[in-house]
Amino acid sequence: MPIDPERAIGADLGEESFSWTASDVLLYHLALGAGGNPVDERELRYTYERDLRVLPTFATVAANARTDEPPAVSFPGVEIALDKVVHGTQAVTVHRPVPPEGKAVARTRIVDVLDKGTAAVIMNETVVTEPDGGPLWTSRSSIFARGEGGFGGRRGSSERIALPDRDPDSVVDIPTLPQQALLYRLCGDRNPLHADPEFARAAGFDAPILHGLCTYGIVAKAVTDTMLDADVTRVESFSARFAGIVVPGETLRVRVWRDGERLLVTASVPERGGAPVLADAVLTTT
Repeated sequence: MPIDPERAIGADLGEESFSWTASDVLLYHLALGAGGNPVDERELRYTYERDLRVLPTFATVAANARTDEPPAVSFPGVEIALDKVVHGTQAVTVHRPVPPEGKAVARTRIVDVLDKGTAAVIMNETVVTEPDGGPLWTSRSSIFARGEGGFGGRRGSSERIALPDRDPDSVVDIPTLPQQALLYRLCGDRNPLHADPEFARAAGFDAPILHGLCTYGIVAKAVTDTMLDADVTRVESFSARFAGIVVPGETLRVRVWRDGERLLVTASVPERGGAPVLADAVLTTT
């Protein structure tokens, strides 16, 4: 089914009520690799309910944390096979610290559909509030659908973040686990691209790849730990463009530059000659 931007842009994707518990948060943090040093007090903030703090990127999984079906890319004016889709960008802004457990209402709409010629980009915005309307977080994301362009839509522009012409303030290497994607999929993303070797090969990859949102969360945690002393309450927003894949077991090299209230971030894979993974990434602090 070809994309129909007139139907898609502005489409209201409905309202969803959901809840989460401390167990959902703990699983999410463990799926990002938290707790590698189980006696470190900073790591226990992520992995022990006694003084549990919530990494703001949990917002990307909170509504679907208990989903056990593969996702579907089926919206008004948009119908795309799952094996053609990869994550394009992700941004989360929290309006207050995310509580370890709670109830919320999410309202999502399609804000734009771009025609990149050989691919389409579908951009969504989700506003999440407490049931009484109190603001929790806002997320914006885009998906990149290979082979779905050419429908005559607007191409759009590309925003790039200029990095300082100096050495980064921090460089940290984060190893991923060979089973990282199998852990992360328990947070609600059962796309077989991250578990099924045959499905991954059919989609053009040599092996299952790590979820982009897992990489996103790992990098956000690394920046929070190294630059903010693991104080998740200081994170206001984190945005990034997905620039490449990670194979579970590879290393993420995270570079960070201070820029006022912003932390500018890149992530790459040194085992593949520094292949970029996250680009144009910005973490803002309160």
